[in-house]
Amino acid sequence: MFYSKKSLGQNFLKDQNIIKKIINLKNIKNKDIVEIGPGKGAITEEILKHHPNSLTIIEKDNYLLKKLNEKYKNYNSIRFYNNDILKINLEKIIKKNSIIFGNLPYNVSSQILVKLIKFTKWPPKFTDLILMFQKEVAEKIIGKSYGRLSIIANYRLKYLNKFDVSPNCFFPKPKITSTVIHLVPIRKLKYKINDIKNLEYITNIFFSGRRKMINKKIKKVFNLDQIKKFKNLDFKDRPADLKKEFYYQATEFYESG
Repeated sequence: MFYSKKSLGQNFLKDQNIIKKIINLKNIKNKDIVEIGPGKGAITEEILKHHPNSLTIIEKDNYLLKKLNEKYKNYNSIRFYNNDILKINLEKIIKKNSIIFGNLPYNVSSQILVKLIKFTKWPPKFTDLILMFQKEVAEKIIGKSYGRLSIIANYRLKYLNKFDVSPNCFFPKPKITSTVIHLVPIRKLKYKINDIKNLEYITNIFFSGRRKMINKKIKKVFNLDQIKKFKNLDFKDRPADLKKEFYYQATEFYESG
């Protein structure tokens, strides 16, 4: 008998209605698909029923990948990678116009999303992200709970659809509700940020003390001439009082020196 590993954040989806709902968010017939963390293959099985052009599977757990490899050994269209998604060069191995699915481990889900957002070439090779997160993290991504993650995510991604998934749909049963989000890349970016790591840096500076006023934080990053470029800026504001556009503009100013 296989037991889930808490260290890998494993919660296996078992509800067939939810699995079908996830796959039906996008027409995947004859498309190139990537699945992150397939686990026992519940979503994998449904993906293959829709006849994709190819399927790239990335699974960190040696035992689970071995079982999937044995089960689907006769499928020439499947590529298997026994890798940590945070370490593999995903941008290199996926095909153009891929659709990415993932029931992501709760403990690293935001890190995985940021990795996808930080693709060097933009627009990226993927056209759609259909990913499951802890509900609390999902609300940060879509901006319902405003902060660093929503600012970074909404710079390059737009969400199209979402729905919640009950803990009863998993084994083992988690203590929290999950949310599936369908995200697509924003192809024409309004703000020109040369390196998204600089957006990470700017938001980290400001949100390191999110309840404190921004007066000291902005002086830590910008000189007086740069600060004057910000129109109608109230130094008594807190980081969460400022719209996401402020942080995009701030990053542009930072990169321009």
